[in-house]
Amino acid sequence: MRLGFATLGCPGAALDDVLALAQGNNFVGLELRAAPDEFTNTGLSATQRRELRTRIEDAGLEIFAVSSYVKLCAVEEQPLEEHLELAADLGARGVRVFPGDDPGEGTPDGPSAGEIRALDRVTTAPKDVPILLETHDSHSTARQVAAFCALLDTDVPGHNVKALWDTSHTWSHGETLAESFALLQPWLELVQFKQADSQQEYRPVAIDAGDFPIGELLTVLDGTDYPLSLEWELKWHPQLPSLAETLPAVHAWLSVGAGEVK
Repeated sequence: MRLGFATLGCPGAALDDVLALAQGNNFVGLELRAAPDEFTNTGLSATQRRELRTRIEDAGLEIFAVSSYVKLCAVEEQPLEEHLELAADLGARGVRVFPGDDPGEGTPDGPSAGEIRALDRVTTAPKDVPILLETHDSHSTARQVAAFCALLDTDVPGHNVKALWDTSHTWSHGETLAESFALLQPWLELVQFKQADSQQEYRPVAIDAGDFPIGELLTVLDGTDYPLSLEWELKWHPQLPSLAETLPAVHAWLSVGAGEVK
């Protein structure tokens, strides 16, 4: 499997340190958090972008996504185009975006005002790299993201939106992993995972302290080739162990899960 991690797990780290973490722990991909306080941001010059891309490629790594904080359905202006251009310059597989719709909007019979706004944004957005819509916030279930992607298929032919499956989110909202995968598969591009504890309102925890069904996830993904990315939320949950401690534990966790598949 193509295994990567998000730099959300090492906030503020230098590029050299991120590359060393990946290479030293047999991870082949990165989700690059795009923010002013990170080495990945939309303010990089053309020269800086070429250098960053070259350094990552020379390390034998792939950029799974540029992780933006764009909210596709939101009213406020968000720099979607700038992030798409950055991802294209870096050779990334796409740009992670959040749905960010207003709570309670929309009905089973029609899209919300936010989803209609998103249709317009997708229609005019550059199509060099995909927009990776994460199962998150207003659309935390695969059912919701799949319904929106189906709407895009109908209303915006040739769109570039793909699904980014945050497996912990859909699981915490009552879907089985098999159900979520079946719903998202027509659009699926990238799969995120993390450890969480369902007894603590799905709070992120250390690898050996939660009950996320990793064996079930590996069973669902068996025979596929989707990139699998660890979203270690150290930036937002500083009580978590560091990535340096966590990445070796991930391999052991996945090995146990793979044993369950057999």
